[in-house]
Amino acid sequence: MKPKVLLIEDDAGTATSLQKVLRDEGYEVDIANRGDTGLAQAQQKSYSVVITDLRLPGLGGLELVAQLHASKPKQPILLMTAHGTTETAIEATKLGAYDYLVKPFEADELLDLLGAAVASNRLMSESVDMGETSSNRPAIIGQSRAMQAIYKEVGRVAATPASVLIRGSTGTGKELIARAIYQHSDRADKPFIAVNCAAIPDALLESELFGHERGAFTGAQARRIGRFEQANDGTIFLDEIGDLNANTQGKLLRVLQERCIQRLGSEENIPVDVRVLAATHRDLESAIKEKEFREDLFYRLSVVTITLPSLSERTEDIPLLAKYCIHRYGKELGLETPSVQPEAISFLQSQPWPGNVRELENVVRQALLLSRPFPISLEHVQQVLAKARKPAASSEQTHATYIAELLTHAQNGDVQDAYARMIADLEPELFKQAIQLAQGNQAKAARWLGITRLKMREKLIQFGLHHIREERTK
Repeated sequence: MKPKVLLIEDDAGTATSLQKVLRDEGYEVDIANRGDTGLAQAQQKSYSVVITDLRLPGLGGLELVAQLHASKPKQPILLMTAHGTTETAIEATKLGAYDYLVKPFEADELLDLLGAAVASNRLMSESVDMGETSSNRPAIIGQSRAMQAIYKEVGRVAATPASVLIRGSTGTGKELIARAIYQHSDRADKPFIAVNCAAIPDALLESELFGHERGAFTGAQARRIGRFEQANDGTIFLDEIGDLNANTQGKLLRVLQERCIQRLGSEENIPVDVRVLAATHRDLESAIKEKEFREDLFYRLSVVTITLPSLSERTEDIPLLAKYCIHRYGKELGLETPSVQPEAISFLQSQPWPGNVRELENVVRQALLLSRPFPISLEHVQQVLAKARKPAASSEQTHATYIAELLTHAQNGDVQDAYARMIADLEPELFKQAIQLAQGNQAKAARWLGITRLKMREKLIQFGLHHIREERTK
């Protein structure tokens, strides 16, 4: 479904122009030209994001933000403001706005913020199912003894205010567990802010978390509210916490101890009431011995620890996981009754799965592309895994050679859908190289590929590339 956006703007020309930009990027856009009518519409309908001007007839943007945040605290709001009212826009951020844009702004600036706000809305509004293999939503799948223990732990810890450290290898579902804890907590009606610590350059991470004052560093042209302030009364999820640098570790420890933050360039203590969930795939005990991670911070974060098992430790869950993936991605690919043969399931259960659930999902999706409209067979799974796990050096070949080999397999009946196989093989690499070449700039990469920003973001998430971000100087 297209994300729905409400644009509240009293200037008809500006509203029409922005509506066209957003529709071209795949958004469904409603327009309101007054603050009071816009507020009523936002309260009555469900929107991924509300974008509002600061100065509006009927009800000003600041009051609109305050009232909408009070009634829908998880609703992301983007504020548009002129240069002279930046301080008011900052006040709106403190009242609950997701972020703000200073006019005049480029379309790419708006689309970047809008994409992040839509992702934030999805994290808060899209519930995580537990054990529901028929769900099209994100789900934590498994009936093994190891997963039953995880479910019990989530249930025990969710309603407490305790900090939780979620540990496990890459691809085991740490973010899903964090979201499940949040959704079953007494803060479920408050904001949930996720920050990937490994995806933000060290020079910007402190500002991202705690905010900064104008002039705090080169390029800091205005005050910025950090993620901890935005998450006040709610929950913050710090993914890849093991990648924090020493300076930021010290400041985070102070926040956990004193429950207040200081923006960069300020000595003012700002109280915050935030529950902290953290995740890491690193061996933090070894990092502590190597003086790479603070022991006191470790104990503050790990009041409760949940350790997720690797997929190889719960192979009995693989049939359920495969069923879930087939159901979810089959609908995405337009397949009415996708299925898998028992021999293929047995083979999947015999594999080591170094990439865990994420790797299994990718293999099932590619096997669906390869097999459609027939059941996934043992041969389909073997072909996908053989290609995925072959050494990089042996996979280097010209496009002409690759296509010749693919068509030969098709001619011999080994491949039923050569076009779909080519897309499955090459599409992830295309998006990976495009976003890397664009240095994380999604707008630029999307423009090169001739697709919308929304489609670019969806594909990056699909291929696990969404943590590659543009490095900017604020």
